[in-house]
Amino acid sequence: MLNINIDKLKKLDSSSSEAYKRLRTNIQFCGSDVKVIAITSTIPNEGKSSVSFNLAVSMADAGKRVIFLDTDLRKSVLVGRYKINKAVKGLTHYLSGVNQFDEVVYATNVDNLHVVFSGPVPPNPAELLGNKYFKNLVKQLRENYDYVIIDTPPVGSVIDAAIVAQECDGVILVVSSGEISYKAVQKSKDQMEKSNCRILGAVLNKVEIGKGGYYGKYYGKYYGKYYGNYGNYGESDS
Repeated sequence: MLNINIDKLKKLDSSSSEAYKRLRTNIQFCGSDVKVIAITSTIPNEGKSSVSFNLAVSMADAGKRVIFLDTDLRKSVLVGRYKINKAVKGLTHYLSGVNQFDEVVYATNVDNLHVVFSGPVPPNPAELLGNKYFKNLVKQLRENYDYVIIDTPPVGSVIDAAIVAQECDGVILVVSSGEISYKAVQKSKDQMEKSNCRILGAVLNKVEIGKGGYYGKYYGKYYGKYYGNYGNYGESDS
């Protein structure tokens, strides 16, 4: 297996760190059969990539064997964000048959965490994610890891997230506070339900700390189970 250093891991403040621990714990309480988890949002810049990667790191910190898959094949931000300063092969290389899986998976400087980056933008992202190679890959990873965390494109923009969710045990919807309407989120929820994937809940992101006290509560009928308050990271992503 190849090795890579993730040079720009963001150190979370105490409240954000605690929120990820709560998110991690709530996922574990969903049952031992929930191992492959897709994370999506309605539109770009709601913070889903930050949430999904930090969740993977939190799981790994707890001693779980974790692999993070970046399936945002159209507009990934992770290589740039974490200052990966060498060429990496990614998921598109594997799904297109160019490389074997052991040539695209990377051990990281985070104990217990392996990463597969998205790779170059292909002409047919949805078709690649729907092919037999992806289905077989998820099946194999399920057997070899405690958790498979999958970052997907925004479901309000493209169909890719719903395709990926068909192979998952559950999906989490990231919702940016004050930036997205109820109708838009409801439409995303309905779209994900059509994939027959269990909706585990929603993460309300970019909430100003101290203006809510949302921990452990339900976010009404709109978003389902609410897993924590993540604050505003000060950066946007897809």
